Amino acid sequence: MERLIFHVDVNSAYLSWESVRRVKNGLSDLRLVPAIIGGEPQSRISVVLTKSIPAKKYGIITGEPVSSAVRKCPGLLIEKPDFRLYVECSRAFKDICRQYAPLVEEFSIDECFLDMTGTSRIYPDPIATAKEIKDRIRDTLGFTVNVGVASNKLLAKMASDFEKPDKVHTLFLPEIPEKMWPLPVGDLFLCGKASADRLQKEGICTIGDLAHAEPGYVQKLLGQKTGNLLYRYANGIDDSPVSAQPDAPKGYSNERTFEEDVIGYEMADRVLLFLADKVAGRIRKDRVKASCISVTVRGNDRKKHSHQKMLEQATDITNEVYKTATVLIRELWDGNKPLRLIGLSLTGLDDGSYRQFSLMDQDEKRLREQQADKVMDDLRSRFGRDIVKRGSLLDHDIREIR
Repeated sequence: MERLIFHVDVNSAYLSWESVRRVKNGLSDLRLVPAIIGGEPQSRISVVLTKSIPAKKYGIITGEPVSSAVRKCPGLLIEKPDFRLYVECSRAFKDICRQYAPLVEEFSIDECFLDMTGTSRIYPDPIATAKEIKDRIRDTLGFTVNVGVASNKLLAKMASDFEKPDKVHTLFLPEIPEKMWPLPVGDLFLCGKASADRLQKEGICTIGDLAHAEPGYVQKLLGQKTGNLLYRYANGIDDSPVSAQPDAPKGYSNERTFEEDVIGYEMADRVLLFLADKVAGRIRKDRVKASCISVTVRGNDRKKHSHQKMLEQATDITNEVYKTATVLIRELWDGNKPLRLIGLSLTGLDDGSYRQFSLMDQDEKRLREQQADKVMDDLRSRFGRDIVKRGSLLDHDIREIR
């Protein structure tokens, strides 16, 4: 039986969801004017999370500093993110999707896959069904989605990225040469900027060029794993299943982008402490430990550089993560080159049964640190994250590094 997969993607999700609320309250619709969702323009690290189509005409791009966006468009409307609202809207549109498909995979807060295989007796016309889902979400919830219809997840996702908003697109295997191969190679799902640049330097400029390249040559350029994956994707090959159960995390990470240069280890260390506090708290909540710590930095040249270390003993202790991170960043960066991004990730997760170390397993200092983390986690779960802060962050506005 041939597979039938839908990919439902909310158009400009955060901005659309905020617009629905504003319209209900008698305010203007952000989708119709130059507008963004982002932080305060005065903040050093506030970036554009999403933008309206009118804002795009001013050259505003997702991820750029809010202050830069304001310079491009002085009359720009700015709304702060409200993640409680986003979760509610995400749940609402996915609930509608579940009424049509026996299996729905939540791909992100604003995307999901529907496995419609075997539903032809109920829904004989898949295009009409996709339009029905799209229109029902729009008419019921007030925001629009794109729906991609295809025979696998990859092609469905590629299709949903075609012309927006409020559209249904198909991308079945016979349509690949016409609809997908002419696109720039960087438009291929999971083809990052570095891979796209490397391919383009070798004359592989479109997805079609990649699809017709020698597989071994592509693997030589990008590495065996990445090269093989992107070659298969360029040819529309993807057998990954739609899964209602999310995969267990392979790692935990957090990063911060800065509007102004970060220079010197003092500021970098404060950022790392903040990141370590957040990421270590997440792995403690999920009752896992990490055996690999990685630090990533990016300068004004927009090139990312990373450095990692394997630990002798897996950890979930904030201070251990932080201390390792400070060593890594000194091995990676001289402290003088301006940085615009600092990231921290924990991988090599311990998937065995979680347990607290006994007194026989660790020294007194490690036990105290673990107990301190537990107290902070408990306080934050009861009273909110800002109820307690790490000592070296007390004299600094947390918004500078959030």
